[in-house]
Amino acid sequence: MPNANEDHLIAPERDLAPTEPLEVAPVAVDLARRFQGAGFALALVGGSVRDALLGRLGNDLDFTTDARPEDVLKIIRPWADAVWDVGIAFGTVGAQKDGFQIEVTTYRSEAYDRTSRKPEVSYGDSIEEDLVRRDFTVNAMALALPEKTFIDPHGGLDDLAARVLRTPGTPEASFSDDPLRMMRAARFAAQLDFEVAPEVVTAMREMSERIEIVSAERVRDELNKLVLSAHPRKGLTLLVDTGLAGHVLPELPALRLERDEHHRHKDVYDHTLIVLEQAMALEEDGPDLTLRLAALLHDIGKPRTRRFEKDGRVSFHHHEVVGAKMTKKRMTALKYSNELVKDVSRLVELHLRFHGYGTGEWTDSAVRRYVRDGGPLLTRLHKLTRSDCTTRNKRRAAALSRAYDGLEERIEQLKEQEELDAIRPDLDGNQIMEILGVKPGPAVGRAYKHLMELRLEHGPMGHDAAVEALQEWWAKEQEA
Repeated sequence: MPNANEDHLIAPERDLAPTEPLEVAPVAVDLARRFQGAGFALALVGGSVRDALLGRLGNDLDFTTDARPEDVLKIIRPWADAVWDVGIAFGTVGAQKDGFQIEVTTYRSEAYDRTSRKPEVSYGDSIEEDLVRRDFTVNAMALALPEKTFIDPHGGLDDLAARVLRTPGTPEASFSDDPLRMMRAARFAAQLDFEVAPEVVTAMREMSERIEIVSAERVRDELNKLVLSAHPRKGLTLLVDTGLAGHVLPELPALRLERDEHHRHKDVYDHTLIVLEQAMALEEDGPDLTLRLAALLHDIGKPRTRRFEKDGRVSFHHHEVVGAKMTKKRMTALKYSNELVKDVSRLVELHLRFHGYGTGEWTDSAVRRYVRDGGPLLTRLHKLTRSDCTTRNKRRAAALSRAYDGLEERIEQLKEQEELDAIRPDLDGNQIMEILGVKPGPAVGRAYKHLMELRLEHGPMGHDAAVEALQEWWAKEQEA
C-alpha cells in the first residue's frame, strides 16, 4: 500500500525553506547520539527528510550512516525494542523503537551488470557519495543528526517545491545502476502528482528494455504502488508512452487499437483508464487492488478478438473469456498470489454478464446464478460493471444505471427471502448418502450438483420436497 503521506504531497501555502531546524522525532535524535558516541555519523535521509520538510514526518524513519552493518547492529541491538537483519546483505538493518519503524543503511552504491537481476552493493565513505546514488533529488536530501544540519547537494528542495522528478546525476547513469528506478519514476508521478523532467522521460524511453533484468517481484511491487496511488492514469500513461509497459504489462499498450475509418468502436485504451478512475470513485474503504487490477485488465482480450463484420460493425465476441485467460497468464508471470490471480481473472470473466439483463428480463433463476457466480466478489462485480459504462450518451448511461439499480434491488429482495449469500442445496452430502444408502463417491457429487441446479432454478424447496426430488433423480439414474 502506498504511504498516505505521499499523496497530495505539497501544500502550496507552505514555505519549504528550512530557515529553522527541522522538527524530528526525539527517538531519531536519541539514536543519532548513540552513533555519535560510537564514533559514527547518522543522518535522516530520503522520504523521511522530504516529509519532515512538509511537517508531516510519520513513524517510518530512514537513516544513512558511515558505520558498517555489523557496527550498526552493535549500536542498535541494546537500544531497540526489536531488530531484524533480513536486509543486511544490502547494508540495511531494521529496528522498532517506541512505535517507530526504523531502517539504518550504510553509505552505499548499487549497480547492475547486463545479466544480473540483483544489485551489486559496495559501501561508500561519505554522505555525498550516498546521496548521488539515490533515485530522485527529492529523495536525495539528508538531515545530519543530532545537529540537524540540512544537506541538499542536488537541489531537491527546489524540485520538491516545483513538483518535478529529476535524478541527482544523469538519468542514464541512474537507470543503468538500477533500472527499477524507471518504474519508480512512474510510480512517484502517480503517487505525488509530480511531473517527470523531460530528460528523465527521454532516458526512460531509450532505456526501457533494461527493465527486463529486474525481477518480476520488484516490478510487481512498483506496479501495485502505482495502481493504488491517487493518480494511476498519470503513471500508467508514462509507462505506455516510454515503452516500459511494453516490457512489464504489454497488454496495456496493445489496447491502443487502430480506429476503423468510421470510428465504430471507442478507444479501448482510453476507455480502460476511465473505467479504472470510475472504479476508484466507487471504493468505500480505501484503495482496492483487486478491483483496480480488474478494471485495468477487463478489456485486454479485445485486441485478440476484434472482428470487422460485413455490416461494418466491430465485434469483440468472447473477449471476456479470452481476457480472463490473458489476465491469469500475465499476473502469474508477475508473481501475484494465486488468490489474487483467481479473483481478478474471475472479475474479468464476469464483467459482461450483466449486459444480458436488458431492462429486467432475467428470471429469478438467472439472478440467483449471477449471485452464485459472483460469490464473494459480488460487491466488486457490482462496482466493476457500473464503472464499465463510459458512454457519452446520457440517456443510455442513465438507462444502464437504472437497470443495474433494478438488478441490485432484486438481489436484495431475493437475499431477504432465500439467504442468497449462502446458496446451497436443501440437502447436504451426509443427508444425500443417508437417503440413498450410498457411500462417498461420484454419485454423491452428481446428486449434490442436481440439487444445486434445482435450488438455483426454483429457490428453496424445503426438506421433504428435496428428498422427493432426490429420490426421483436417483430412480432415473438407476434405470440409465
